[in-house]
Amino acid sequence: MSADARKFRVGSVQYLNAAPLTRDIESELIFSTPSKLAQMLRRDELDAALVSVTEVLLNDRYDILDGVAIASLGEVYSVFLAHKKPLAEVKEVFCDTASLTSVNLLKVLLAERGLKPEFKPLENYAAAHEKDFVLLIGDTAIEFQRQPHSHEIFDLGSAWLELTGLPFVFAVWALRRDLENRELRAELRSAKRYGMESLDQIIETREEFDADFRRDYFEWHIHYHLAEDEKRGLAKFCALLQKHHLGPVFKPKFVS
Repeated sequence: MSADARKFRVGSVQYLNAAPLTRDIESELIFSTPSKLAQMLRRDELDAALVSVTEVLLNDRYDILDGVAIASLGEVYSVFLAHKKPLAEVKEVFCDTASLTSVNLLKVLLAERGLKPEFKPLENYAAAHEKDFVLLIGDTAIEFQRQPHSHEIFDLGSAWLELTGLPFVFAVWALRRDLENRELRAELRSAKRYGMESLDQIIETREEFDADFRRDYFEWHIHYHLAEDEKRGLAKFCALLQKHHLGPVFKPKFVS
């Protein structure tokens, strides 16, 4: 990161899916979970963060870096509701406490089916296998799905595509609106370009899971562009959050 960009406090998640967006700037970042990054942004302890898109949509104090996102068109694999009973029987959902957007997305998807369960924090990951309905995200979700389990998987990316026909944007670079951050925006766009150019090296050298899975995950389950279809997906998500009284919801503002 350049000297000009280094003056900013920037946060990100350590999940595998964020690796291409933080290529070569990892040493300059503050790593935490999506929910904690959102709290730090709200307290002005960060100037920017790769954060759950819900944080931006529900708080009118951030700009979104245009062109960059963590998104899916269909099965995302790392964000899902694992369930032992039929969805129609859901009364309570235990949630990974790191999650943010995934909780709101699941609320929307279930509400569209006329289902409004109670959402409770998952006490620990070891308890996930015991729950009838549990929402998991990130690398923990991948580990759960790749291990033996007795749950069915309700993939939130697949369910969103089935409902809307659109991509879903899970995370974006959120930038504090009260700061001049042109240099930082350029650095974050550059990091993404480098990540995309060196994706094969990321696949070969990362230590999470195995190389075959990493390639499948990066090439089929997630993508990193934020273009017109992704923005249409965001607009649809905003409309459904409002429809199901999960707001107030603010129109996203993009900066290049």
